[in-house]
This record gives sequence, structure tokens and C-alpha cells, in this order.
Amino acid sequence: MLINVSDSDEVRIALLRDGRLDELYIERAANISNVGNIYKGRVTNVEPSIQAAFIDFGLPMQGFLHISDLHPNYFPESKGEPELVGRKTPRRARPPIQNCLRRGQEVIVQVIKEGVGTKGPTLSTYVSLPGRFLVMMPGMDQLGVSRKIEDEETRRKVRGILNQLSLPKGFGFIVRTAGIDRNRKDLQRDLNYLCRLWDKVQVRIKKEPAPATLYKESDLVIRTIRDVYDSNYQKIIVDNPTVAARVREFLQIASPNAEEVVELYDEPKPLFHRHGIESEIDKLYSKHVPLPCGGSLVIEQTEALVAIDVNSGRFRVHDNPEETAFRVNMEAADEIARQLRLRDLGGLIICDFIDMMVEKHKRTVERRLSDALRKHKERAKLLRISRFGILEMTRQRQRPSFAKSMFMECPRCSGSGRVKATETVALDVMRDIRLASQRDGVASIDVTVCNAVADDLLNRKRHYLTDLERAKGHVIRIHPDPMLGADEVRISCTDRRGREVVATGNADTTGRPATAPPAAGSRPPQGQGTGGRTDGQSGGGGRRGGRRRRGRGR
Repeated sequence: MLINVSDSDEVRIALLRDGRLDELYIERAANISNVGNIYKGRVTNVEPSIQAAFIDFGLPMQGFLHISDLHPNYFPESKGEPELVGRKTPRRARPPIQNCLRRGQEVIVQVIKEGVGTKGPTLSTYVSLPGRFLVMMPGMDQLGVSRKIEDEETRRKVRGILNQLSLPKGFGFIVRTAGIDRNRKDLQRDLNYLCRLWDKVQVRIKKEPAPATLYKESDLVIRTIRDVYDSNYQKIIVDNPTVAARVREFLQIASPNAEEVVELYDEPKPLFHRHGIESEIDKLYSKHVPLPCGGSLVIEQTEALVAIDVNSGRFRVHDNPEETAFRVNMEAADEIARQLRLRDLGGLIICDFIDMMVEKHKRTVERRLSDALRKHKERAKLLRISRFGILEMTRQRQRPSFAKSMFMECPRCSGSGRVKATETVALDVMRDIRLASQRDGVASIDVTVCNAVADDLLNRKRHYLTDLERAKGHVIRIHPDPMLGADEVRISCTDRRGREVVATGNADTTGRPATAPPAAGSRPPQGQGTGGRTDGQSGGGGRRGGRRRRGRGR
């Protein structure tokens, strides 16, 4: 485990397995996660149509609480009885949310998923407090064991130790993976810590008015060590002495004797460069992912879903298409699972595998992907590969993806990756000019565009502009501006006295409002008229086409 805290505004944690980057966690000071925090909120709106409520819990965006995440304590006929761990009341047995919550009502909620885009955080009233070895769930009953512990004998042994603990009533507990090999004393110590923590939350619930923060999760470093670290990790290397001391202090409490694995990195070469992690992170910025066999993945993230395309590249197996497809798909299954975790991709995911005809091969690829995803803490559900080679799956999303966190929307293309072609923009400008020329009182029309569009208008479409000037008696000036985007257009119209005339369609073609024209009486900027001149005169066939005009053209 590598912990990079050399930059005060960012913390990065890389988990390596067999010397290869397996997991990556990044948290910035301006974008700290709220997942796991517990709040006292107030219902601002109840929407029966979607069976959900919106909660003001103190953050800028309101939270979303669905009926399936509402604890039975909020049901109208509730008697305060706890639910069984892992056996939530089914959706069809729940009353309508409008019968459970009302506007202005206070609720205790926990953030279970960060907001994405315009969507606020997802909330739940099923509150849980994680410890090192146990997870406490107030209002639940029964004991459970982590799903990652699959051996039935181990599960029975752990349950036996749990039954020996002094368990409080009205609470459910789950043993985490880190608690498998722990004795009764270790588990009881963790349980006592969680009980003290919940007592503090209860005090805040009674004292603080809504909206209020009742419990905040630990920072990324402590949270990751608590949730991820186990005896399989040989080293924890930290490049910050203060953080290294905090890690040792935490491990002394959580895992005595484990603090010996903590090492302070103080070499001149940056920690992530030293272990080749920076180059691995750089690969995450690309949508193309190479496979060892020579094939590749192409990962496209859209608003609706994540699409993953598997390509064989130049890999061939003795002119056997079926064997070629099978071997590439097997490698792709492993890499898809790895990339989903590294890139924090969730929601609906479509995997387009290379077509296979043999059903046995399809089932083998499905199992390979399912087994790889089972190691993730995020839950995933897979469907079978269809006759078209498509595998549909969903994966739990807990935070914004790597791309959402690291990239910003392009100001030129608004995130689409495309801008209008020069010819398209030029034709749009011609239509806007014709529309503006129909306005009464218009004497001159000034168009400001990028150099490429200006060149197209002044050459290929010069005669159209000249004809329009002759027909309408207008002065049309084209002004090239290298600072404008490829599809950005600004049009302004003035009358014979230089006063602005608002014409329909007098706005840039990208939908952004046109820049306000200069004050009346100012000189127009130097531009090119339809005759190709650069002295601000149009040179067209209009009656005043060759005269220098004062006004508010641009």
C-alpha cells in the first residue's frame, strides 16, 4: 500500500498486488467525500410519483431518499421493532412514502452514494457505523458475516464467537473480513468502541436542530486502512512523516503489532514515480486499454451507461476465429473488472465481447468476469452474454468516476467532443444574415467569426453576400477573430445613425448570447468586407458599400 500525501491539497492511495496497480483512491481538499456521514435532516418535499422524498441535510444539494431506503421505524404502524440484518422489508410490503413522511419532518439519514452532476446524494435511514472488525447497525437485529467470507466452516466459527459477546439489544452486527481471525477480546473491544460512538451520536440527535452533522467518516488514509488493510499487505509506505505517525497510531489500536509494516519514504524521487504508479494513472486518462495478447478495450462513459468494446487487434490463433475470440475475451474479462475498479465506474455497463459460437466458451467468460467482480466491495449483477455478444451488468456506484473527478467539461464543445464543421457554421451565418436583413431599419450587419469561417464567407460565399448587399442596400462586414471558437458567431446590426437594431436570430450560433455592441458613436473594429478588404469597408455592390461608416458595427 502506497500513500502519497506530498501535496497538501490531494491524498492518493495505491494498492499493489503482485507489483501491479490494483486499486486507486484519490481525495482532494476541495472535493472530500460525504459517503458514510450521518446527518439530521428535514423533509423538504415528498414525491408520491417516484416514491421518494427530498431531504435538506446541510449540504448545498438536497439528498434523495427512496422508499426502499426508509427504515420501518418511519412507517405509520411502526412499533419500533428492529429488522433482521440482510432482510429488509420488501418493496411491495412497504406503505406509500406519502403515508410515512411529511414536509418538515426530521429524519436521521446517512449518505450512501455521492451526487453526480445535477443529482444530489443518495440517502438511507438504515444507518451503520463501521469499526475495524465489526459494523454496527442500529435498529437492526441478528448477526451476520461479510459476504466475502465464503467458507461455511469459517462463517460458523465467526458466528460462534459473536454469540459470546455482550451485545446490546436493538442493534445488528456484521463481522468484517478483517475480523475473521480475531479472538473474542478483539471483537468485544471493537464493539465497545462502536457503542461509545453511537452514544455520542445519540447525544447530538437530541441536542442539534436539523439540519446538522451527527457523525463524519474518517479521512481517506484512516478509512482505507480500516476498510482494506489485512495481513496480506506486506508494507504500508507513506511519504509524509505526520501521516505515517497517524497510521502507526491507528494500527496500534486496531491491529497491535501491525504498525511495524509502516515505512516512511524519504527518497528524492517521488513515491509514485519510484514504483511506476504515475504511468499507470496516466493510462486511466485514455479510453483505450491494451490487453497482453495484443487486443484492446475501448471504454466510453456516457450519461446513460458505460460501453466497453473488446477488440482482438492483430491477435490470431492459427486461423481459428472461435479460439481467438475466446482467448481475447478471457483476458478482457479480467481487465474489465480491473478497469471498473480503477476508474470507479458504476451504474449500467454494457460489454461488447467478440462473438463466440460455442456456449461453453460464453459461460466460461461469464464466470471469469463474475469471479473477478466478486472481489470488489461494490455489488454487481450480471446477465448472460446474448447472441450478439453483449453482456449487460450493473455495478454499485459509490462516488463519481475517475473521469468525472479528473476532467472538466470542454468549454468549446460543451463536453460533446465535437464542434460544427466550418461549412456548417458558414451556412448558419448566411441564414442569420438573411434573417437580420429583413428587419426594418437595418443599415449594416457586422459578423464576427473565427478565421476559418471568415475565409469561407469571404471567398466561397462572397458573391452571395454581394448580391444581398445590392438587393437590400445593406453594408455587410465580416470580422475574423482568432480568439473565437470554431462554431462561435457574433452578429450585430445598426441603423444609418449607428444605433443598435435588435434582429431576430441576432445571437451566436452556439446558443451563447452575442456580446453587447460598443457605445453609439464609436468606431467599428477593423474587419473585412465582402470584397475581401481589411480596412473596415465592405467593398460590396451596395450604394454606400464603399464608404467608411461610424456606428456600432463589429
